[in-house]
Amino acid sequence: MLRRILTLTAIFLVALPSMVLAQGRSFIRDTEIEDTLRLYATPIFKAAGLDPNGVSVYIVSDNSLNAFVAGGQKLFINTGLLLKAETPEQVIGVMAHETGHITGGHLSRVHDQLRNASAISILSTIAGVAAGVAAGRSDVGTAAILGGQNIATRNFLAYSRTQESSADQAGVKYLTAAGISARGMMEFMETLEGQELLSTASQDPYMRSHPLTTERVEFLENYVANSALKDAKVSPELYEHHARMRAKLYAFTNHIQNTLRTYPESDTSVAGQYARAIAYYRNSELAPALEIIEKLIGIEPNNPYFEELKGQVLLEFGKAREAIDPLQKSVELSNGAPLIRLLLAHAMIETGDAAYLEPAKASLMGVLSRERGNASAWRFRAIVENRLGNEGEASLSQAEYSLLSGDRQAASYHAVQADRKLEKGTAAWLRAQDILQATNPDRDADKDAPK
Repeated sequence: MLRRILTLTAIFLVALPSMVLAQGRSFIRDTEIEDTLRLYATPIFKAAGLDPNGVSVYIVSDNSLNAFVAGGQKLFINTGLLLKAETPEQVIGVMAHETGHITGGHLSRVHDQLRNASAISILSTIAGVAAGVAAGRSDVGTAAILGGQNIATRNFLAYSRTQESSADQAGVKYLTAAGISARGMMEFMETLEGQELLSTASQDPYMRSHPLTTERVEFLENYVANSALKDAKVSPELYEHHARMRAKLYAFTNHIQNTLRTYPESDTSVAGQYARAIAYYRNSELAPALEIIEKLIGIEPNNPYFEELKGQVLLEFGKAREAIDPLQKSVELSNGAPLIRLLLAHAMIETGDAAYLEPAKASLMGVLSRERGNASAWRFRAIVENRLGNEGEASLSQAEYSLLSGDRQAASYHAVQADRKLEKGTAAWLRAQDILQATNPDRDADKDAPK
């Protein structure tokens, strides 16, 4: 679940959900939004002959219009684009175009750009996306904090006009094969068309990195006009997902007054109520926030994200024990979503009740079985193992957390402690040796091998 932050060190948004606003751009994680984007992307990836599970989709916390691919099969979408897109088809159209860059091998043709500082920054950030968040704080939960580095995306992928046209043609091909109208792609390009008259500094990054031409827009307009799918729309369910995604992002990135103006009391839609619940919660108004959330749960009792929001609100208002029940329901309804499991474990730990330590550990193990690179899970596990008296496992977990967080010195220190406390020859001990080797490449590992 997207959450309020307390630290404001980034260049872009005042109160973006649950992440550290490091210098430059950061990434956000949210189960509901990730699931929505996966629904959008899967038919496109399949039409392109790509394994949907092999393409990673990242959400960049930046209010400008942009999307790009980097580091192989990795697709990045700005929150600004998601907020600006009025229909699911517009986001899907952008995804189809970017998929065209992937299948066209265009990344391999910008090798020089990959060497510059901006590209290195992006790719190094990608490596840390799975690392998760520096945990142990009340503002860390289901939306794992993903610290970003200084990413200058506008200088990263300056595709040629030929590559852009090629990606357009591939994109409409994939959209048609998936039974989706290319109208969304056309509408997005028409939105950008007017920016050609703006100075480079005033243009959105997408415009600067994806050269737009009249010929490209004309191609899309002609394609849509002659397509049997020109008036086709995706399912009403996707439109509802889209409305909720935009409401959530808007409420988390705007002042309560703006949110209540955009989603007034007269807006009785689920998306409207969702936005107001988040707005009140972010404004520390517990009673109205919970009142709306309970109404939403009454409307959709099997919606995991409403239960998740309820649990998160309770947890952040110091009601950890009360947060456990809705979070457990959310875990069950979401088929064990790792980020929600992480929030559940956090709530259990925050109670201070020893009876919850083993359940919290089980929840964290569930997270790590699916996201081994989630630094938050390792940090919470270190806390749990320490309270359970498992000093060796606690040290190993802290070593894993430090390694993922980029603190090699701390990782080495905790791995040494784990080496001393764990039984030699066990899987955990061997993992400690791996970390020691990774942080001390000149170390002679043979002397520590079990005889």
